[in-house]
Order: sequence, then C-alpha cells, then structure tokens
Amino acid sequence: MLRERSFLDVIDDLEKLDRVSSERVELIEQCLRDISRVDLARKVKRYLTSVGTPQHRAVVMPHLAQQQWIRTPSNPMPTASSVSCHSRQEQSTQNTTENENIAEPERKRLFYQSPVDVYRLQSDPRGECLIIDCVGSDGDMLEEMFNGLQFKVTLVKWPSVEDTLSLLRQAAQPRENQEVDAFACCIISRGTATDLLATDSHRLGVRLDTVRRLFTPDYCPRLAGKPKLFFIQTYSVSGSQGCSSRPTGHPPHREEDLETDGYEEPLSVETVPADADVFWSHCWTDEGQLEEKDHRSVYLQALREAVLTGQRRRTHLVDVHTEMNGVIFDHNRRNPGARYNINLRHTLRKNLYML
Repeated sequence: MLRERSFLDVIDDLEKLDRVSSERVELIEQCLRDISRVDLARKVKRYLTSVGTPQHRAVVMPHLAQQQWIRTPSNPMPTASSVSCHSRQEQSTQNTTENENIAEPERKRLFYQSPVDVYRLQSDPRGECLIIDCVGSDGDMLEEMFNGLQFKVTLVKWPSVEDTLSLLRQAAQPRENQEVDAFACCIISRGTATDLLATDSHRLGVRLDTVRRLFTPDYCPRLAGKPKLFFIQTYSVSGSQGCSSRPTGHPPHREEDLETDGYEEPLSVETVPADADVFWSHCWTDEGQLEEKDHRSVYLQALREAVLTGQRRRTHLVDVHTEMNGVIFDHNRRNPGARYNINLRHTLRKNLYML
C-alpha cells in the first residue's frame, strides 16, 4: 500500500484484502473519526444504514445525490473529501490473469441517482447579503466576494448589540418591488457559546438562536422556500466577560430545529418545517487571535477560496463547505494553539450552486 497515491487506491487494496466491502465500511468510518473528519464519518454511517436492508440498496436520497458520481470525460474526478465509500461496479472479469498487473479500469457506482432539485438563483440581484463586522476584519473581503456573486451587499462595521439586532430585523422586513432568490448573512463578532456580543463585551448579547429565527417564514415570509445562508465567525471570550443571564422572553434553543447534514428522508411540501432551506455555518476560535497584527480569519479566507472555486466548478454548496473543512483541519494540525472549530447544520432541500 506504500505505492498508493489516492484514497480510492487504498480502498481498492482494502477490498482485495477483504477488509472492506459494499456492506462492510466500519473500518473506513473509524479511520475518518480518528482523523477528526466526523462529517465524512457520518456520511459513511448513513450509507451503512441505507444498505442495511435489501429494499434500500438501490436508493439514493436526494440530499445525498451530490455525493454520488460517475467518472466520465464530462464529469471530473471529485476531491477525496467528497468521496463516499459506496460500492463500485466491477468491469468484466474476462482475461483476469492478463489484467492482474494492469491498472484497474474506471468503475461506476451501483446506485441509481434520483433527480435532485436545484434552488433557483436567477433574480437580479441574485440575492441580498448582510455583513455585520464587529471586529473590523474580513468584512471588506466578504463584501467583494458577494458582490462578485451578484448579491446586493450591505456592510456595517463595529455596530453595538442593539444596532446588530436592529440590522437583522430590518433585513427580515418585506421589500417593495424587490424579489430575490436567496439571502446571506455574515457576522464577525466576539461571542460566547450562545450569544453575539458585537462591540459590547460586557452586555447581554444577541442570541444566535434569535438570528436564525428572525428569518423563518413566520417572521420573514418573503424568504419562505428560498435558501438562507449564515456564515458566522465568533471570537470566544471567557465566561466571566459575557453576561449569561437572559430575559425570559427569549425562546429556548432547540437542537432539533436544524439537522446536521440534512434530512434522512425526502421532504414533501406538506412536511417542510419552518426552519427549512437554512445553511448555518458557525466557526469559533479564541479571542486572543484578534491581538495578532493584520489578523484575518482562516475560516473566512478558506470560505472565500472554496466558494469562488465552487462557482467555477459548479459545486453544490454543501460540498464547497466540505472542501473548506479540509483546509481548516490542515490549519489546526499545523497550528494546534490557534484552532478553529466549525459547526455546519443545514436543512437545504435542494442543491445550491453559487453561480
């Protein structure tokens, strides 16, 4: 196995050693967990569940269909981070002896792909983007990125907690004669595990759960059924700096509102929940990094590169985030004292391409 050059080469050898098969992928799942790629390990686990019964073995759920691929001249090889360990159809076994020393030919997936819907992104502008930069870094870079994606961008720097909440409420209000196909919200702020502190580190902050709820159909019907993207970079302050008490009027946080890696079953119109069509990417790191000269968020820099690359390659946003997660993993390995942590949750019901 020392000669292997790719992830698929390793899997091929493991199959020959009878260590893995289309129904035995536990080893792969464990290896992914050992290298902290929990996102990919979950996909492997979901696959293992899907092949547990014969009637499920030829089904691919729509939210997983982007992970299935067939190597053809018009469909380039995906990166290792987006490859899942599904079984592959063997080519004809004729002339087996002659082919033993020949590189294994390309293989195709056994699974049939269900048609996957795509979010419409054709309005002019494509969508609205609100950028709230409470620390004065990376806001300009995000503004440039979303302008390039043909979003109408509003950038506000150094707002207070009160101003931040007001900006979010204004963004959720109806717009006359302006229909857009998507909404994006980027927030850069000091914070705690549950709150954004903006520029008021010693006051009660804006609850992260409140940010999301402001854009549900009940509060923002104009965005119902449209993708709502949240990219949040927080710099964690110690517990003594932020106020942990909260008025009773705030609703409790519900973990079930946003499902990690999407739904397990396809959704009909009748079963679409209030929190559907949300893409929530939250990254946090230590506040001390802001003391570095010319600090830039590794997360936001990686996001920019991944989104622009995904735009050129027409890559689904979930896969774009997986690519970015690999960059963060490499950074954390090289810089254990400056770790970035990412929590991705989404309820996207369709594929989303940032064209």
